Order: sequence, then structure tokens, then C-alpha cells
Amino acid sequence: MIITISGTPGSGKSTVAKAVAKEFKLKHYSAGDFMREMAAERGISLEELSKLAEEDISVDREIDARNKRLAKEDNFIIDSRLAFHFLPKAIKIFLKVNPKIAAKRIWKDIQDKKRMVEIFKSEKEVLGGILARQRSDVSRYKKYYNLDYLDEKNYDFVLDTSKLNLQESIEETLKFIRKKII
Repeated sequence: MIITISGTPGSGKSTVAKAVAKEFKLKHYSAGDFMREMAAERGISLEELSKLAEEDISVDREIDARNKRLAKEDNFIIDSRLAFHFLPKAIKIFLKVNPKIAAKRIWKDIQDKKRMVEIFKSEKEVLGGILARQRSDVSRYKKYYNLDYLDEKNYDFVLDTSKLNLQESIEETLKFIRKKII
């Protein structure tokens, strides 16, 4: 079983993916981890790498190559905005959230030291960062791949997590996967 989880920032992609991996005993991969590794290798911040990716297609191509290599494996889950595209036989899940709620969640994680994002000094700055990143991603993916990862038609299951807590998001996702594999 291969599962992809895409979605908007702050929707719970990574946390839900980890819970699903644990429940189904799947290996977990994360494009965000790939990006953080690449940023560290280059000695720059994740935000700097994201900005670089707007002009340098090699950043996205490196992540694409990692996604494509995964296609040779079985039994894993990946949280990645574009994995649905590179892993067409996967169960494709999309989590979305209102950007203001996402900013609250991410700001709380920063305050609780669950996220190390030193560039944001307020919830309002987090919101601005979310919206800027989403615009950048949408533009880049349109330019490089001619696709819109926000188009819900790309997915088998779409869940708005705005009014759900993490446990509810996990339960709804697990319920869908169980129906899909039975």
C-alpha cells in the first residue's frame, strides 16, 4: 500500500501521515524532511531554499527524483505536496485548513518549541509566510509541471481540518483508508 498526503501548510499533513504510518506499519517519508536536509546540506534556511527553488528548478528536480525512487517501494506513506503526481497508483489524500487557523496552529507550535522557525515573530507574520509560500508553490508547480496541487480533483479523499483537532483528523483519514483497502 502506498499513500500520499498533500495539503496546505498547518493542515496536519505530517502528524496525520506519521499516525497513519504507525497504524498500518508503513515507512514514513516527508518532502519537508527532504527540503530541510537539502537546506542543511547547502548551509541555508528552509525559507532561503524555498526562495531559491522559485528560480532554480534543480531544487524541485532533486525532490522529484527522491519521490520517483520511492515508486519502486511498497508499503509506505509520504507527506508531500506533489507525491500524488509522481505516485499515481497511491491512495491520494489532501488535507486543507483555513490559513488563519493554520497560522494559529503553527504559531502555537513555534511557541511550544515543536517547530523551529526563527523568522516569525508573531502569528500575523506566520500567516503572511503561509500565504507567500502557498503563492510561491502554486506558481512554481504551474510553471514546472503545469499542475495545481490545490485542485481537489487530484485526490481520492479531501479533508478540511479547520474545525477538527488532530485526533479527529487522524480518525477521519484512517476511516477513509480502511474503506478504500477493504
